[in-house]
Order: sequence, then C-alpha cells, then structure tokens
Amino acid sequence: MPVQRLNHAVLYVRDLERSVAFYTDLLNFRVNHRLHADGDKVPEAAFLQAEGSTNDHDLALMRIEGPTSAPGPERRPGLAHLAWEVDTLTELQRVRGRLLRAGELAHEIDHGTTKSLYANDPDGLQFEVCWLVPADRVDEVTREAFAPLDLDAAIAQFGADLPGGTDLSTPAGH
Repeated sequence: MPVQRLNHAVLYVRDLERSVAFYTDLLNFRVNHRLHADGDKVPEAAFLQAEGSTNDHDLALMRIEGPTSAPGPERRPGLAHLAWEVDTLTELQRVRGRLLRAGELAHEIDHGTTKSLYANDPDGLQFEVCWLVPADRVDEVTREAFAPLDLDAAIAQFGADLPGGTDLSTPAGH
C-alpha cells in the first residue's frame, strides 16, 4: 500500500472543552478550527495542530453524548479512526481499487482540503486513507466539507500526480 505516514487521529470525547484544555495546556496543541452542528452554539468538534505543525489538524476531538453503556462504538470515548496519508491522487485511486475489489470500502468523503476513503479492518476498526490539497491550492476548495468524493473530478482539478499537501495543508502562520 502506498501509505506514507499517519496524518491525524480522531478521538471521541465526552467533554470537548476538557479535552481541548488537556491537549492545549499539557502538549501545546493549538485549536485550528471548530465545527458546530447547524444552529448549535456548542461545538461538536475541535481540530488541533501540534506545535510547529502546518497540517490542517493532527488531532480531531469529536464530542459525544449519552451514557457509556449506550450501544455502538460511536457512543464511547476512544479512537474514532486513524488517517493514513498518500502522496498523490493516483495512489489514492489505487487504494480505492484495492478496497473495492476486497469489498472493504465503506464510504468516500470530500472534506474540501482532504480527499478521503474510509474502510474497516478485520476487527471493525475504522481507518481513513487520504490525500491533502497542497497549501498553495487550498483556496480552490471549501474548508469544511462533507460531500461525496468524486475522485475523477479531483484528478481533473489537481492532476493525478500532484504531490499532496503533506504537512502543508494549512499555509504557514495560519
């Protein structure tokens, strides 16, 4: 597989502000942006960057509600998924083909700055394989999108072999 590196981790947390404070105060992460549900003033998620990172986010914290005993892994604090990064859209297309042939592709999402494939491993643990829009092309996309991924359209827009924004998905100083 053409995976190059771990891009980010996503954690489900009960108390978003407590978790943000923990990672910012103790590990010097900084909040890059927050996500609110439509019409909700309470943040649903916080996207944090490690000190010195220009990655869009190195850690995402997603607020969950409900008792610990609620059904489904999405209702318990813990790992939501890890995101593995590839260098080009050609590589993402290759991974997509392999996942499709194996019957393991769960869904595809265009997050604006990230083009993503999602699958589950044999134990049901979710993972993401993604390509990042280069920093000098970020203004061509919507920052926070959750649209279906049209990989052919992304290739037409950016080219199949354009190196992704590895650790550069946010312009320096942003």
